[in-house]
Amino acid sequence: MKASELKTKSVAELEAELLSLTKAQFGMRMQMATQQLSNNSTLSKVRRDIARVKTILTQKGAQ
Repeated sequence: MKASELKTKSVAELEAELLSLTKAQFGMRMQMATQQLSNNSTLSKVRRDIARVKTILTQKGAQ
């Protein structure tokens, strides 16, 4: 997910996206703990997406 795509979304949409990403991250952490996660790089991609969403939310809140 690109930052330019996130900038076009509203605050409510960004919060919904953040919620779904945190749920996905939790599921991946559980899969990693039970060694069912086949691709470990997806966890870091989700973490970066969460950081992007939080950054855009902060920027929109300051405006």
